[in-house]
Amino acid sequence: MFFDTHAHVDDEQFSEDREAVLQRALQQGVTRIVNIGCSREAALNTLALADRYNFIYGTVGLHPHDAKDFDAAFLEDLRRWARHPKIIAIGEIGLDYYYDLSPREVQREVFRQQIRLARELDLPITIHDREAHQDIFDILTEEKGWETRGIFHCYSGSEEMAREIVKRGFYISFSGAVTFKNAAKLKKTAQSIPLERILIETDCPYLSPVPYRGKRNEPAYVVKTAEAIAELRGLSLEEIAKATWANGCRAYRLDTQPE
Repeated sequence: MFFDTHAHVDDEQFSEDREAVLQRALQQGVTRIVNIGCSREAALNTLALADRYNFIYGTVGLHPHDAKDFDAAFLEDLRRWARHPKIIAIGEIGLDYYYDLSPREVQREVFRQQIRLARELDLPITIHDREAHQDIFDILTEEKGWETRGIFHCYSGSEEMAREIVKRGFYISFSGAVTFKNAAKLKKTAQSIPLERILIETDCPYLSPVPYRGKRNEPAYVVKTAEAIAELRGLSLEEIAKATWANGCRAYRLDTQPE
């Protein structure tokens, strides 16, 4: 069994064949998917998907790209949506200093408010961190965000940073980027951090793994990420599947038995 811990199957790229995409995932043994509701539209879509499919869970939050649109009304909506029984985290939230689509000071304040909400609701957080490592760490420390025990999704930091993250009880999630030839540092991280802290994800429809790079990603392809990590660590695919399934269940506080 495989667990795609971070997907965007509500994306419009799946509008024409979403059901077929989900069936392919099940056929490949991907029997649990977390869909990320990181905008108002995505949150509502995620709730609908979680209601329709027993193997889909969800998160709600506001992506740092859209932090400029955050207000008190949206915070109340998040609080309400997060009470849905299949909403299992606040996310993806964090900082993105690469695109800077929202002012950095606004991103930081919105990140803080969503950490506080996660602590209030006793939910883990799913973190988006792009070229903002130090500020992410500082805010997590100041807001006691480490206590939420969440996930650094689509990890792109250093091996040293990954070690600090897992020491604080968080999980490191690897996307299809770990299959890329030019991802030497990421591969080394996937080799070296404790197996019990590793998750796998697609972040679909983005970041397709080799041999699908350049094409639309989908949950079935998370198996390729698992294969890459198995090879890097000298383990069987079954061992990686078993470990990352158990890790995903712990990270998101889910039962280990599939739906």
